[in-house]
Amino acid sequence: MFTSEGVADKSSLQFHERFSMSVEFNKLRKRIRRLAGQAVVDYGMIEEGDLVMVCLSGGADSYTMLDSLLYLREVAPINFDVVAVNLDQKQPGFPEDILPAYLTQLNVPFRVIEEDTYSIVKEKVPEGKTTCALCSRLRRGILYRTAVELGATKVALGHHRDDILETLLLNMFFGGKLKTMPPKLVSDDGRNVVIRPLAYCNERDIKAYSAAMNFPIIPCNLCGSQPNLQRRAMKEMIQEWDRRFPGRSDNMFRALTDVVPSHLLDRKLHDFNTPAKMSGELDDVSNWLAAPNEPSEVVAAPIRLMPGISTIGSSAS
Repeated sequence: MFTSEGVADKSSLQFHERFSMSVEFNKLRKRIRRLAGQAVVDYGMIEEGDLVMVCLSGGADSYTMLDSLLYLREVAPINFDVVAVNLDQKQPGFPEDILPAYLTQLNVPFRVIEEDTYSIVKEKVPEGKTTCALCSRLRRGILYRTAVELGATKVALGHHRDDILETLLLNMFFGGKLKTMPPKLVSDDGRNVVIRPLAYCNERDIKAYSAAMNFPIIPCNLCGSQPNLQRRAMKEMIQEWDRRFPGRSDNMFRALTDVVPSHLLDRKLHDFNTPAKMSGELDDVSNWLAAPNEPSEVVAAPIRLMPGISTIGSSAS
């Protein structure tokens, strides 16, 4: 394996490189599958007998979601099936053959819907403005309608943890609302249940897995090249925070799973005029209610350390 100078020969280095890549890939695949499975269980996304319509765009997220759901279908203690659906929006140069060939190879049933939403978006949205909002609404309506036609009981979208955090910040900064993408929700018309199996997976892992799997990625030529999108700004902000303060995005995501409505300001959620003690109030403020002019010893509230990251958003295997 080694030469007389003590340096590994070329074949030895190649072997160890392949071995290392294989080990890292297996850890990555296990992590994504474990987190997808945990999200499905935590939020009751899939039930016995479900037909899950997997919305396949041709991007890394949707390929990874399909791959994870096919794996879960084989190992889950319940029976469910999947059908892949792609919306051909008639974008110029869209490679129509890639997804049918890929899904046929996997033996996954699929349907391709052809709707010229591209022309509608280009007509309605002024030059230089973001097309994502209108494109998303049109696409969502078509997919919901298709789910009903197919008899699908769940509609699976490929949004991941970073999408959820970016949406939270977008709604706070530009919408004045404290909301984001839930892992599971019922559509406004009540006819569709939307699930996001990759809710616990981070974008970095998904991109790495997609590259390792060599998925046939189809770029979005409609909006992918638009500069200065607000969502991109949110993404860069979160990435910068994580570079400066490692683990911040993990804590942000964890906060979304541990909400205390009574300690927010929404009067629709809590009646602040009732005399009842709010949960945890006195524990937090210590003895600040001492009578005026009476000395009181300031007791610092105990600092609760965040538990170590075990699964959600963790990059550890």
